[in-house]
Amino acid sequence: MITVSFLRTCSMILLLALFTGCSAIPTTGPSNQDLPPVLAQDELLRPYEKMGRIQIIREVYFSDYSLSPSLQEWGLTALREEARKMGADALILPEIDSRQITIVMFPAFPATEYRAAGVAIKFK
Repeated sequence: MITVSFLRTCSMILLLALFTGCSAIPTTGPSNQDLPPVLAQDELLRPYEKMGRIQIIREVYFSDYSLSPSLQEWGLTALREEARKMGADALILPEIDSRQITIVMFPAFPATEYRAAGVAIKFK
């Protein structure tokens, strides 16, 4: 027969697992000063090599409380963080957009797809 202490222990473990799951509070990343800059075509005064194209896709179901209110700010920060990981000196040709999608399940629910793309470069 199941004892009261066993049930209490199981319920405490379940409660702890629920509270330590996903968090809606964003984590702090590197400061923006350490990230490569986003340059326009007329700002490219030195020769460079393209390291590669960066593309980030983020699907959000219902609403995303951790996403900054500014889509452009999110996209540029995410692209610059990936460019830093690649060892790039700068980022060019950023493209940031979003679109509404519908997930077809029973019942259907709305989702948003955020896309950010750009080209990481290294100066010669």
